[in-house]
Amino acid sequence: MPVINLIFFALLVIAGNLYAAEPPTLPELKQQINSRFAGKKVAQWGERVSGVRSRLDTHDKVIALTLDACGSAKGRGVDTKLIDFLAQEQIPATLFINARWIDANPELFRKLAHNPLFEIANHGMWHKPASVSGRSVYGIAGTKNIEELVDEIGLNALKIETVTGKRTVLYRSGTAHYDDVAVEVANAMGHQVAGFSILGDAGATWSAAQVKAALLKAEPGDIALLHMNHPESGTGAGIAAAVPELKSRGFRFVRMSDYPLR
Repeated sequence: MPVINLIFFALLVIAGNLYAAEPPTLPELKQQINSRFAGKKVAQWGERVSGVRSRLDTHDKVIALTLDACGSAKGRGVDTKLIDFLAQEQIPATLFINARWIDANPELFRKLAHNPLFEIANHGMWHKPASVSGRSVYGIAGTKNIEELVDEIGLNALKIETVTGKRTVLYRSGTAHYDDVAVEVANAMGHQVAGFSILGDAGATWSAAQVKAALLKAEPGDIALLHMNHPESGTGAGIAAAVPELKSRGFRFVRMSDYPLR
């Protein structure tokens, strides 16, 4: 079977679709997704559009730490102190990994992927906002159409599965911005779209004191958006300072997949 067919057969498995016949090529796959959603009007744009899952669906006193690794030219670093702290304290986390970060840190990615404390989630191929019309935010152009969005989600999902042997089920776009049609496309490709209820470090720009203060506002079921790719930031120190106090308040730390989402 040609290599391109093998690749896109894997993408179809990710989407939960199995074909008895020869799997479609890239143009055929995109045509199928496009035919379902083409012409659908965008009604919403932002971080909290319909279908984005921003909380754990529970009243348990739990919080999910989610750590993005964005992979831009200035975002391929590793906060090793933060990772070591989570491992030492046995704090689970959900890691949203971009393809470029994987390429820059292949051995560490394999190590993280095989650590049961962590679950690996999809942060896109090129870290683009999820749009079907190229809408931009923070000066970053979104995916320009449905076909590019399929690549953004599907190619990184395949990259992660190739290394880990597991399909990703959670997707967070670059910048965590979406239009509502893009959310539906992601769902059709077998991903839940992962939002957040606590802005934990404002793109790794906050001080340790600000990060700690944000996390200490936690309520049961919160999902905190943080970063693991900026060791120069206050994120790691802020998390390390907040964790003991959250524990003393009776909070447990969980991965996003440990609970249903809403």
